Amino acid sequence: MLTAVLSVSAFAFGAPRDRGYVIVTDYIKTDAGKDVSDIIQKIIDENPNRTIYFPDGEYVISKPILTPAHPEKSVALELSNYAVIRAAEGWAHSEAMVRLGGKDAANDISKPGSNYYLDGGVIDGRGVAKGVSIDGGRETVIRNTSIKNVELGIHVKHGANSGSSDCDITGVNIVGCNSATAVGVLVEGYDNTFTNMRIAAVHTGFVLRSQANMLRNIHPLYYGRKGEFDQGSCGFLDEAGCNWYDFCYSDEFATAFRITRGASHYDNCFAYWYSKRGTQHLIFKADGAFDSVVMNMHAGHRQSNAAPENKILETGKDGGKGCFMHLHIDDEGVVTDRLHEKYAK
Repeated sequence: MLTAVLSVSAFAFGAPRDRGYVIVTDYIKTDAGKDVSDIIQKIIDENPNRTIYFPDGEYVISKPILTPAHPEKSVALELSNYAVIRAAEGWAHSEAMVRLGGKDAANDISKPGSNYYLDGGVIDGRGVAKGVSIDGGRETVIRNTSIKNVELGIHVKHGANSGSSDCDITGVNIVGCNSATAVGVLVEGYDNTFTNMRIAAVHTGFVLRSQANMLRNIHPLYYGRKGEFDQGSCGFLDEAGCNWYDFCYSDEFATAFRITRGASHYDNCFAYWYSKRGTQHLIFKADGAFDSVVMNMHAGHRQSNAAPENKILETGKDGGKGCFMHLHIDDEGVVTDRLHEKYAK
């Protein structure tokens, strides 16, 4: 029965070669420990509108690889589950290892080839490199990829369409290099979606410098360096406002959610600490007046994780038209400040 099922599956979907994919190992040998960045770039440049497939194994690169944004030149990158693109020792580039839409700029969604992707596999920054960036084009997809040992996991740059990048990123796991500057995701383009992501070993989980982004089911986790706890760590840092958060979970960061200007919408979110580390555990910080809408927030303040100060809200200015609706606090007795009650509905 199993043989029959596998045969049907293979017939239905076909092996990568049967699907017309360009197989990288036809050109290079995996696990050789040699720099293959030039060969990979040549494969990309000479195979427009094709899916480039990386079988299991290690691919060492000493410089970024770039895919075209132009619909007539674009490619898709598909990695087998255990295919690892790894930064070479001595990596010294400020740009990400994989730059989607990093060459042949375009702003065109009408032509076939405008939608390209990175799917699967592992991007390993070896503790020094940045992982993946979306440099150009529109409606780019990153899915089912693990990004490991990076200073910055994903960077969505200012988009080609008046700032909009229109990307969809889902099922991505990011593990940073646990430095004091490590960031999971940095977003500078507008109108993107991020769903079903786990992030760890970073100082800041998400940084949003643009608007109209939608985050759903995102879980960043703070480790701390050598057991230390940095009061500047933050799960979600919003520097633009007008963003939407749903089922987002900040885990162990000193500040769970912070907004520096404007107002965003937070629904069904959760903040928790698994230790008593630090001097303050804060759910929500508004650098100015509090104007955001926070609904169904679960505040994980408990006796077991209480710091000297445990707050729901901290603001930089009085006033504001924000509100907390249906706020749930695990243990009201450990909360050391009542400012949030002014905004409770």
